[in-house]
Amino acid sequence: MPREIITLQAGQCGNQIGSEFWRQICSEHGISNDGTLEEFATEGGDRKDVFFYQADDEHYIPRALLLDLEPRVIDNIKASPFANLYNPENIFTSKDGGGAGNIWPNGYTQAEKMSEDIMDMVDREADNSDSLEGFMLLHSIAGGTGSGLGSFLLERLNDRYPKKLIQTYSVFPDSIEVSDTVVQPYNSMLALKRLTNNADSVVVLDNAALSRIATDRLHIQQPTFEQTNQLVSTVMSASTSTLRYPGYMNNDLVSIVASLIPTPRCHFLTTAYTPFSSEQVEKAKSIRKTTVLDVMRRLLQPKNRMVSTMPSKRSCYISVLDIIQGEADPTDVHKSLLRIRERRLASFIPWGPASIQVALSKKSPYVQTPHRVSGLMLANHTSIASLFKRTCDQYDKLRKRNAFLEQYRKHALFADDLEEFDDSRRVVQELIEEYEACETPEYVNYGKMNTSMEA
Repeated sequence: MPREIITLQAGQCGNQIGSEFWRQICSEHGISNDGTLEEFATEGGDRKDVFFYQADDEHYIPRALLLDLEPRVIDNIKASPFANLYNPENIFTSKDGGGAGNIWPNGYTQAEKMSEDIMDMVDREADNSDSLEGFMLLHSIAGGTGSGLGSFLLERLNDRYPKKLIQTYSVFPDSIEVSDTVVQPYNSMLALKRLTNNADSVVVLDNAALSRIATDRLHIQQPTFEQTNQLVSTVMSASTSTLRYPGYMNNDLVSIVASLIPTPRCHFLTTAYTPFSSEQVEKAKSIRKTTVLDVMRRLLQPKNRMVSTMPSKRSCYISVLDIIQGEADPTDVHKSLLRIRERRLASFIPWGPASIQVALSKKSPYVQTPHRVSGLMLANHTSIASLFKRTCDQYDKLRKRNAFLEQYRKHALFADDLEEFDDSRRVVQELIEEYEACETPEYVNYGKMNTSMEA
């Protein structure tokens, strides 16, 4: 029984990543760019219906909603070779087409005004599913639409579908470089509150790390957004491969999430992938030889992580799931795990099992890659708190000076007071504190300690 997933692409970044993702999984399932099944795609064994449904004319259509408040990116998709892949009823752009002007409440309030249209599309897709498992939101948290419209969707989906999983792929801004959006820390803070309270699992990606991987690992001198989006779509494709090519384990989203997230709030995941090939990312220079041990070892190297974190001496893994694709022998996996344990290549939390979980997944028979084995690591690591701290530091600098707040005060949510900001800052601070508490053996009593303090 397929457990369907509906994908929601919000804003410029979400739609650009989304269109790369659909391009990639179409080629993996032998689906042409207008949704027809290629003649050679007869091997079967894959579950197309997790992400696609079949129209009356046998075409495969993505279970995807393309949402944006300005038309440019969606117009580009409509003019691309994949224009006929999507259901035109599931494409939504704001009528006035003005965008959110990089301001969170613009995105949020516009989404509220158009909530009926947007939620009608969601409900229609949900009713079209036999056994809906959940939603996948693609967005960035820096601009106005990805953060504002994205926040609105998280709250509304959580409210309307409380029993369905919500997983997000959230692109964090490059916090080292100077941003073209000065209010980015405000937008990020408001979006982080919703990612903490309303999502079940957040795959964190950040532009700085993606550019660094493209430059250092793939030897691309000046990576374009298209190339970094290809990195993201490769991660998305690998992380959903066990759903689309089901094996004995991890063949639905809930089992993946349950194995990685032992406590509800600490649900922010980092990823690493190796090796990239030029089939996935244009002009990527690749590694010659791959073995299971080699891939699993590389996945643990901090330089392969797609998030720029600053690990402290106490930073450790809460959980790790390696998805190994290709010709992997279970005995090789077992030997590799022993070697990793002997060499102490990964340090784990003191209060839980110190083990790397491994899922073996088939590769698409229709896509030729030069590597025998490739791997994706999904990890829950306490160093992610350093990313949230950076966001807080940048936010505090602006907030101390009350800089740029006039744009926010125009909106009802911020007109009387700035309670929404203060509440978001508190939620993120509690998240940081919980991740830091995870590094100590006392974490087992964390919830109890907090309740007794409040009492």
